[in-house]
Amino acid sequence: MSHFAVIGAGITGITTAYALLERGHHVTIIDRQPLPAMETSFANGGQLSASNAEVWNSVGTVFKGLRWMARRDAPLLFNPRPGWHKFSWIAEFLGAIPRHDVNTVETVRLAIEARKYLFGIAEREGINFDCEKRGILHIYRNAASFADAARTNELVRAGGLDRFQVTPEEMRRIDPTLSGDYCGGYYTPSDATGDICKFTRGLAAACERKGAMLQLDRAVQAIAVHERGVTIRTASLTDARIEDVGHFDGLVICAGVGSRRLAAMIGDRVNVYPVKGYSITVMLRDETSQAAAPWVSLLDEDAKIVTSRLGKDRFRVAGTAEFNGENRDIRADRIAPLVQWVRQLFPGVSVGEVLPWAGLRPMLPDMMPRVGAGRRQRVFYNTGHGHLGWTLSAVTAQMVAATIDQALEAEAALRVA
Repeated sequence: MSHFAVIGAGITGITTAYALLERGHHVTIIDRQPLPAMETSFANGGQLSASNAEVWNSVGTVFKGLRWMARRDAPLLFNPRPGWHKFSWIAEFLGAIPRHDVNTVETVRLAIEARKYLFGIAEREGINFDCEKRGILHIYRNAASFADAARTNELVRAGGLDRFQVTPEEMRRIDPTLSGDYCGGYYTPSDATGDICKFTRGLAAACERKGAMLQLDRAVQAIAVHERGVTIRTASLTDARIEDVGHFDGLVICAGVGSRRLAAMIGDRVNVYPVKGYSITVMLRDETSQAAAPWVSLLDEDAKIVTSRLGKDRFRVAGTAEFNGENRDIRADRIAPLVQWVRQLFPGVSVGEVLPWAGLRPMLPDMMPRVGAGRRQRVFYNTGHGHLGWTLSAVTAQMVAATIDQALEAEAALRVA
């Protein structure tokens, strides 16, 4: 069978490698980090959330963003500093607003399908990733946003999701730890949560058992595509040594925010923009904190904050979207609202030990991932999943692997003819 290079050892790269290995291909995984899942797949919000599949392209999102520009603690923060990449991305984002409903329904459908693959992989490979299948509860304190949610609910149900409205009393029965006053909520019992880093590294180990080679600590410097395949040149980030990783029959780019640069090397335009998100992992060291933290995953629609319980002693809280280029700085003024949110909603949880993190979501303007063939033969993409990489990766991996097999079969048929 063919030998494919997969660039990227995050969740999309590793699931893609696994899908190719399952179909009998040889795979080499290349990443600039020393371990898998060291970037956006390290400490995200943890939600496997078909219920959060609504794309952001809407007039309402634009107006909220404009209102929030003056607030440093706003859920969405936009750096107005000029930049062609940023403003070209925004122009395309606005152009995709008419496709909001269609893209949302399609994303929900993909998210539901992805669950089957992901849970099946975890069971087959024995991966423990602190998975909790207790559903996701969307909570609303603002009457207007709660009313708007009815329209979103129609779309996600059109995509096949079982999501229904609940009263404040029902919300507290779903999660007895929840405090505060609410207009109501929406609950999706089929959604789940889990530790993306533990899953990705567990699956990377499974890929190695199946014969995959991991070339880590290798930053891609050049890609040459020719009739016989692809040659990749890399440099070690440890000793700056440049070398050819080797010749491959094909290539899949799954490099998150780095996909734009890599695509440009081979003449493709993949307009991924890095949208920074923050998370905190609250360490639940005492029994009081463990009892006070929720097991059901939450999404606070007004604060744009999500939660996941990762085992007995960890509580993940994540949120915010920051348009500030490829900036990975962890800002104290962006972490503070997450800590304060925990203190307000779960006063019994100690925030004495909190681990902050920031990651860059690879977002395409229409919020839909790029999955499929590139302009050059034997070049493919599985990238640009935005805030839903964890949710969608298992199905888009299958999609790109199927596309690769179809392309190879077509090539073989042409040679025979």
